[in-house]
Amino acid sequence: MGEAIAFYTLAAFILGFAVLVITTKDTVHSVLFLVLDFLFVAALYVMLNAPFLAAIQVLVYAGGIVVLYLFVVMLVNLKRLPEAFQDPNRHGRIGLILSVAVLLELAAIAALGVGSVAPVRTAARALPVTGNTEQVGWMLYTSYLIPFEIASMLLLVAMIGAIVLAKREL
Repeated sequence: MGEAIAFYTLAAFILGFAVLVITTKDTVHSVLFLVLDFLFVAALYVMLNAPFLAAIQVLVYAGGIVVLYLFVVMLVNLKRLPEAFQDPNRHGRIGLILSVAVLLELAAIAALGVGSVAPVRTAARALPVTGNTEQVGWMLYTSYLIPFEIASMLLLVAMIGAIVLAKREL
């Protein structure tokens, strides 16, 4: 009973801070609410007996990703008029076509791969390692290597985007 109350309390805080992230007008406050949201997700991981995921949540998300967000928010001049952001060389139709193509690919992957993924609990019993951290590492670098690499590529693209946005006109 106590675990259920703790879970629902943490879930309510997580949802509350998520709503504050997207409804707050000040971008710095939005990022700070995001930090609190990430910390409550880490607390949820601790409650679910996953201390490694909680530590990674705090180090990577509440630490590194939020610092990157703050870096972008502080460097991008948000006081300019919206017309100053218009680019005459923008290819909106090509972007829309590519977005639809990626969405169709993701839908095809989801439709074709629904029955092929084994539940994590059955895979975790057959692992040659013991302990939570070893199991996460084993699964991360065997079964989930491709999603792990895709996530690293997304972070690289986000970093390059931050650099491009922060670059001053010479």
